[in-house]
Amino acid sequence: MTIKQLSIFVENKPGRLSEVTETLKKGDINIRAITTADSSDFGILRLIVDDTDKALECLKADGYLVKVVNVIAVTADDKPGGMAAIMKTLYKTNISVEYMYSAFLNPSDVTACLILRVDRSEDAIEALTDAGYKLLSTEELAKF
Repeated sequence: MTIKQLSIFVENKPGRLSEVTETLKKGDINIRAITTADSSDFGILRLIVDDTDKALECLKADGYLVKVVNVIAVTADDKPGGMAAIMKTLYKTNISVEYMYSAFLNPSDVTACLILRVDRSEDAIEALTDAGYKLLSTEELAKF
């Protein structure tokens, strides 16, 4: 199961993150996970939100260049080696992780959530599921 991630291209200037998050606030969009990657001139803001379609509409209306990509949200044990075990599962199936970031910690379950962009999503889903990992849907992320 994949989930939708927004990749927003933003100029690398003070106030740009404030503007993007204000746009989402006005649209009543809740951010569930976020990461940034930058270069000298621009950055890529990656977001998982509670309503991808509405967020896309709001961001485009405000002039942002936005791309939607599929990613995987997988829970990991919040202990030493939790992420290593997931990476080993993917490595054994020769799946390349293009990038990843953590979303949040679920203290009641003692789990963390990793957002993964991989080269072969369906194979990764099968490998992780077969290994007993829990993959999260967009709806589950909203409740996590």
